[in-house]
Amino acid sequence: MSTFDPNGVGIANGNIFGFPYTEQEADIVLVPVPWDATASYGKGTSNGPQAILDASTQLDFYHPELERAYETKIYMSPVSSEWKAINDQLCEAGVQYIAQIERTGEEDAMRLYASTLQEINEAHHALRLNLKERCSTLLKAGKIPCVLGGEHSTPLGLLQALDAFYTGFGILQIDAHADLRDAYEGFEQSHASIMFNALKELDNLQSLTQVGIRDVSEREIEMAKNDPRVHTFYDWQLKNEQYKGRTWAQQVQEIVATLPQKVYVSFDIDGLQPSLCPNTGTPVAGGFDLQQIAFLLFEVVHSGKHLIGFDLNEVAPGPDNDWDANVGARALWHLVCATELSRRQAL
Repeated sequence: MSTFDPNGVGIANGNIFGFPYTEQEADIVLVPVPWDATASYGKGTSNGPQAILDASTQLDFYHPELERAYETKIYMSPVSSEWKAINDQLCEAGVQYIAQIERTGEEDAMRLYASTLQEINEAHHALRLNLKERCSTLLKAGKIPCVLGGEHSTPLGLLQALDAFYTGFGILQIDAHADLRDAYEGFEQSHASIMFNALKELDNLQSLTQVGIRDVSEREIEMAKNDPRVHTFYDWQLKNEQYKGRTWAQQVQEIVATLPQKVYVSFDIDGLQPSLCPNTGTPVAGGFDLQQIAFLLFEVVHSGKHLIGFDLNEVAPGPDNDWDANVGARALWHLVCATELSRRQAL
């Protein structure tokens, strides 16, 4: 700690925020997953983990909700060059497959590109199993595992590890999309299917609370209505209530009330206003300011609930500047500090 100056210039030492901790010393371990092979609109989120790491040393490390925030012991694993290379190779084939869908429809494309689809699904399955094993090891070591994507399909292995470790927990999803599609475009673990897969595969998932959803299919809305575990706060409902005088603080209390004692946070950056993440894969008009989400996260912690992990996904660095990565790093800082405050409260 003597070589780390929280008031000085951030040092690019290979760890997130330039913090001076090893994995063995850390309480929170961030696992980057450079994967966006199923992204159906914009590519680039596989570059998100490295871009956020690069931008993270530009932050100042005071946080108004967490005393001595710079003492948070967090470690980020190296970005896997092997998985990045696999992803990039599969993305090239995947782009051709998705273009075929747009030309002739899904059934024809799945027939013509059956081998491509199988290869992507098999690689994605291996990625999930690898992540589950990694996160299970971290949980057994007393760490809080978190995922930095990549597209939003990436944290499924972490969720499965948590499901095996805890007897019950809930997911707080911040997102523009419901992600309740079944095998979207033939991808078994599509970025648009993460919450469908969570509801289907996690035995100990008590609830899914979705916040900010504003681009959604009718089938997804029906699925959310028919599953008592799902509580969806659509962006248009939240906004309309605010126009009539309801405050965000009041709405947050209603959101928090749907969550069980143990909470996992899944933060898709496109839950924010597009001006804060213009290069994300599927930006949608509407959304939140970052401070609104910070307020929500800390109200969850102040309520006495316990954060057991998180993911941050869909951050895509832009071709001309690092704005998306800068916002992503600040979103990550809020997630980390809320998780650390929750950890300290549980001691």
